Order: sequence, then structure tokens, then C-alpha cells
Amino acid sequence: MDELKGRLDWELDEDELRIATGALDDASDLAATYGREWPEGTVPRLVRTLVLKAAARYMRNPNGYTQSRAGDETLAWSDAHGRDAGSVYFTREEIRLLEDLAGRKRGISSVIVSAWGTKPRRGAGGYVPVDYSGDGFPLFGDEMSPW
Repeated sequence: MDELKGRLDWELDEDELRIATGALDDASDLAATYGREWPEGTVPRLVRTLVLKAAARYMRNPNGYTQSRAGDETLAWSDAHGRDAGSVYFTREEIRLLEDLAGRKRGISSVIVSAWGTKPRRGAGGYVPVDYSGDGFPLFGDEMSPW
């Protein structure tokens, strides 16, 4: 809480302290969702920074306003954050940082797929049959892997 207070430029009253506690809890839960549960005392410094940043962002603008005019009484919200406007949230870049810190890498990978209960044929050597007579066509094959 002291670190969050240090990021804000005003003294928090009793209600704001209660709201700030909830914001820190929400940001911590989101960090665990996007990242992972780190054991107490082993949380990376950047994760703590991102949690404090999200909580401070919420405390500065709890309703998610993007525009406010006192004379005309105009208020505006942005659709940029969608359902997250007016709540504790992480930006896309912050979410990517949390995923990277947790070891979750996005991308494409290949997975071997086979039918249940099938076994590779011995001696096939990774060759597939062809229309003409003779040896088969090598497909990812060597003598160790028949696929």
C-alpha cells in the first residue's frame, strides 16, 4: 500500500484506502491470471511494478473517463478498453510482459498426431508408397522414426 501511495499525488482518505486495497487485490489477481502464481517473496520486480501501475491508473481515474468538461457537464468514455473501462486492467503490452515473465510463449508449434491405439510399423523407415513399382518416397523418414 505504501508503494501505491507513493505513486499517487494526493493523500488517501479512509474510503480511498479501502478502494486502493481492492484495486491492489484485483490487479494482483489479474497478474496471476495472465502470468502465474508466484510464491511469496519470489515475485519478479516487474510484476510488482505492473500491479502498482494498474492500481494507480484505476485510482487516478476510477470511472474510466477520457474527457471531462465542467462547463458543459460533458463526460466521455473510450471504447478502447471495452468492458475494462472503469475497472482495474492491464494494457495489451502489460499482458504480454506478464505472459513472458511467467514463461508463457505465444506462437506456433508442431504436435505429433496419431490415432488412439496405433503403433508405428517396424521397418517402414518413413517411406510412403508411390504409384510406380520400386522404393517408397521418403517422408520425414529415417530408420529410427517411421513417421
